[in-house]
Amino acid sequence: MAGPTAIPSSTNFEIDPPKSSFRFALVSLTSLFFMWGFLTSLNDILIPYLKDMFQLNYTQAMLIQFCFFGAYFVVSIPAGTLVSKVGYKNGILTGLLVAGSGCLLFYPAAEFRIYALFLAALFVLASGITILQVSANPYVSILGTPEKSSSRLTLTQAFNSLGTTVAPIWIGPIILAGLALVSASESTTNEINRAVQIPYLSLAVALFLLALVFAFLRLPAVEEHQDQQNTGSTKSVLQHKHLFLGAVGIFVYVGAEVGIGSFLVSFLSMPSIGAMHESEASKYIGYYFGGAMIGRFIGAVIMHHIAANKVLTFNALMAITLLLIGILAKGHIAMWAIVLVGLCNSIMFPTIFTLAIKKLGPLTSKGAGVLCLAIVGGAILPLLQGVAADLIGIQLAFIIPVLCYFYIAFYGFKGYQVSADTNQGNV
Repeated sequence: MAGPTAIPSSTNFEIDPPKSSFRFALVSLTSLFFMWGFLTSLNDILIPYLKDMFQLNYTQAMLIQFCFFGAYFVVSIPAGTLVSKVGYKNGILTGLLVAGSGCLLFYPAAEFRIYALFLAALFVLASGITILQVSANPYVSILGTPEKSSSRLTLTQAFNSLGTTVAPIWIGPIILAGLALVSASESTTNEINRAVQIPYLSLAVALFLLALVFAFLRLPAVEEHQDQQNTGSTKSVLQHKHLFLGAVGIFVYVGAEVGIGSFLVSFLSMPSIGAMHESEASKYIGYYFGGAMIGRFIGAVIMHHIAANKVLTFNALMAITLLLIGILAKGHIAMWAIVLVGLCNSIMFPTIFTLAIKKLGPLTSKGAGVLCLAIVGGAILPLLQGVAADLIGIQLAFIIPVLCYFYIAFYGFKGYQVSADTNQGNV
């Protein structure tokens, strides 16, 4: 999953190391994109697992995404302040340590079977990932020529999608195998707990090891200095129409992508759709995010030849078509229609982001911060989809992401256009 690209406000950047250092830094940072994609997609596995364990309805189960993506809204601004003070490398180290601590909290949460503790663990984990993204995303954007920043960010986020692809395939069956034990006797309690504890303890170790590696890495130094022109407030930057509409676009995009992934296992388990066991259905989450991964590699090339807004509009219209098929059809037709929406998602986040900050000049960093906050759509819209699923069923509840993609199609067709006032102020 794509993440927020926040740049600490009121700063410019000067870097002048050799190009080989750029390549080395980008390769190193790619591992972070992979890791937070891996961690984020596991939420879609946790939802059916915890729903059965605690006998939750869909609205209650969507609190998993609410707590996780709510952390982006709460932590993004403090994270930006932290990174501006301690630098990108130390920000990355902090993010890895916080995320690792969140993974460790899954052990007592599973041991004592407290749903609120699971939610707290997810919030801490997401807080660490937010710090990572606030550190790594803008660093990627400045490691090279500005003209290729969109393509570069799309390419690195393809590895984020690689993480979201392999996690459900590797870890999903391990966690969801515990569903078969949830209703078993008390003697199997430890076995049920280990279905969650072992994967997250392993991930905690991996995060702490990454922190150790980054502590010794030599990354290109970034010299920051205050931009005297960047005195605009958040209110003033929102007066740029294409940025405001872009923030709404990020909000609905993340909400749609997360909502579809959150319900995918339950949808494929329906007798009228796939009639699968949850552990088998979890692999299709990997296919869903795998489509986004493939699409990002392709999109990084296509957008060198076709205008980004046109690609965005086309993908949104295709997503709408596939979702309507998923709502109206049955069996494997409906199943694959929903899974293939992942391919349409591929270029949406980085494209909306780069279109939204276009020609903001000295307000670019504040605009990026606004877009970062809009990631909270991943907390709110899946919760709304959960309410709809409880009222009208899972299949019809996909109407929520349909509406989201209609808005994205509008943004790619017209909403992205920079107003005359913005053009005049930044020529």
